[in-house]
Amino acid sequence: MSTPFGIDFGDYKSVLGVARNRGIDILTNEVSNRSTPSLVGFGPKSRYLGEQAKSNEISNLKNTVGSLKRLLGRRADDPNVETEKQYTKANLVDVNGQAGAKVRFQGQETEFNNVQLTAMFFNKLKQTALAELQGATVNDVVVAVPVWYSEVQRRAAQDATLIAGLNPVRIVNDVTAAAVGYGVFKNAEMPEDESRKVAIVDVGHSSVSVMIATFKKGELRVLSTAYDKEFGGRVIDKAIADHFAEEFKEKYKIDVKENPKAWSRLTTQIEKLKKVLSANSFAPFSVESIMNDIDVSSSLKRETLEGFIQPHVDRLDAVVEKALKDAGVTTEDLHYVEVIGGTSRVPLIKDKLTKLFNKNLSFTLNQDEAVARGAAFMCAVHSPTVRVRPFKFEDINLNSVTYYWEPVEGEDVSELEVFPRGGTFPNTKVITLFRSEDFALEARYTNPEDLENGLETWIGKWAIKGVKPSSETGEPVAVKCKLRQDPSGLYTIESAYTAEEVTVEEPIEEENGEEKKEGDEEKEVKTRKVKKWVKKDDLQIVHSHHGLDDQTRGALLEKEAQMTADDKLVADTEDRKNALEEYIYTIRSKIDEEYKDFASEEEKEKIRNMSMEAEEWLYDEGEDATKAQYVAKYEELAALGNLVRGRYLAKIEEERQAKQAAKEAEEQRKMAEKLQAERAAKEEAEQQQKQQSNDTEGDSEMTEAPSQDQQPAQE
Repeated sequence: MSTPFGIDFGDYKSVLGVARNRGIDILTNEVSNRSTPSLVGFGPKSRYLGEQAKSNEISNLKNTVGSLKRLLGRRADDPNVETEKQYTKANLVDVNGQAGAKVRFQGQETEFNNVQLTAMFFNKLKQTALAELQGATVNDVVVAVPVWYSEVQRRAAQDATLIAGLNPVRIVNDVTAAAVGYGVFKNAEMPEDESRKVAIVDVGHSSVSVMIATFKKGELRVLSTAYDKEFGGRVIDKAIADHFAEEFKEKYKIDVKENPKAWSRLTTQIEKLKKVLSANSFAPFSVESIMNDIDVSSSLKRETLEGFIQPHVDRLDAVVEKALKDAGVTTEDLHYVEVIGGTSRVPLIKDKLTKLFNKNLSFTLNQDEAVARGAAFMCAVHSPTVRVRPFKFEDINLNSVTYYWEPVEGEDVSELEVFPRGGTFPNTKVITLFRSEDFALEARYTNPEDLENGLETWIGKWAIKGVKPSSETGEPVAVKCKLRQDPSGLYTIESAYTAEEVTVEEPIEEENGEEKKEGDEEKEVKTRKVKKWVKKDDLQIVHSHHGLDDQTRGALLEKEAQMTADDKLVADTEDRKNALEEYIYTIRSKIDEEYKDFASEEEKEKIRNMSMEAEEWLYDEGEDATKAQYVAKYEELAALGNLVRGRYLAKIEEERQAKQAAKEAEEQRKMAEKLQAERAAKEEAEQQQKQQSNDTEGDSEMTEAPSQDQQPAQE
């Protein structure tokens, strides 16, 4: 069975949590970091994913794509895509109407859409989990996404997860995942009857979310969620970068904004500066060879920093106010304010939140890992192999959804708001329409003005097929459609069927409810006629939505699997190339040192010549050879080298055994001497004891006076 795990899909970094060993652990990646950069890079031979993409980012800017979370599900003409060009230097383009990137990959210009790019990154996280879990099956996952993700973005996240070879059991709001983690972590402290109101504030790299929720033992109920998707750590980074860019333009006569690599070097150092200023009031700042071989240096006071980021931090006012208003609570009603997210470490943000809530802030959750832990727990809830403590939770809609249909004659209603704003999900509603032929239902967001600019208001369309008029009367039949908003927040129609209203008799329960006793006369059971809907025939549903169809998704899954295999082959080939290069230098140096007494002059000369030829081949035509060629060259050289090495190791083993034998002989000799000494000492002690016993008896005979009866006769 699959080991349940959760992904906190971050804009800057992503975190993996896994349910195991009766708890939730955070997985480390190949460089032992507990988070992985959310980057996808492309090289001449293979892809660079996560840490590798970050390492190559500055030298490979145009082919490294970030902002994956912000681009996912976006159309190419979405104004938000233009905003992301400030934060990723890859060439963002239109890929069949979807936002994507044009990169140079394997020697040619290649385009990938946002779903493919995200799938690549998710697949990297999957490989990280497989490596860390050592042979366990990795399939089921809960992916935590921003609370502001709409239907199209959630379906894109679902598709990306499937293309990565994973099963998305749930797409969850990140702040909800954190709240679930909080509820489970604090469950023992929660009251059983009275609810405790808590604000969860997540200040991340690119957005901020505030949730007001009530907690009691084993239960979470969301009251409201508010967000600002334009404020986060990267806004602060950019403000600092703009400050230094102007300073360096005047001081060093360079414009780092015009040089993408210089800008990237600057922002990389600013990330470190921000951390220093979180704990100190002053910090020096420098970047070596930022551009044109110029080293730049400066300094920054926290007071100065707070001055030019204050307008951005003030955006928190509206978010907190909306969350409280929608929840119908005041700051006095809150028991705690729990803060998470890496950017919440900025002192000015802490001060602002303290003032807004008029409360001391709580940091009991891990600020970087709380979302991943909550997502992993939610995945464990769905797993049949993992036992977790019962915990009930539901989320709420941020936007209402209305279903539309073409009215028929005599029908004056053509729409119905089925899932209102603030309603909980998962949720199921049933609507009844009278139809004589096939028809369709369409879902849209009720209030387009509530959606951010550029997001699609259309959600989906369902064609209901197989509808026929009543065979008895020729009249329209009742069609019942079971509308559902699933745990991932996605809208669908679970089933559609015809129904018929029939009259049935049901018993009427007597008010006294006395049981029949033995010997009582049989009483006539009173009944009443009631009308009930009875299911007749299931109808076919054809669903059109923003997600990929099975055929397209399958093709992309196959393509991703092939690219993964290619990446592995490139990595294995590079590994074999490095092994050959290392062996050339090793055997060449050792043949004249450690191995010199174990090879004939002819063998030494042959090894020198073969290693020289292999080296020349390696740096010439073998520079870009296949894995098989590197393996063949290695084995050819190692065949003779290992023969000599075998003699050397045999001699070493012989000497080791001789030393071991000598050591054992010496130990035996010492043991024998010890035993002999102990035996001699024992014999000597026994002899001395015997002598002392004899001496004691002799002294007694000499000193003992004869008794009167034994006196000798007097002469």
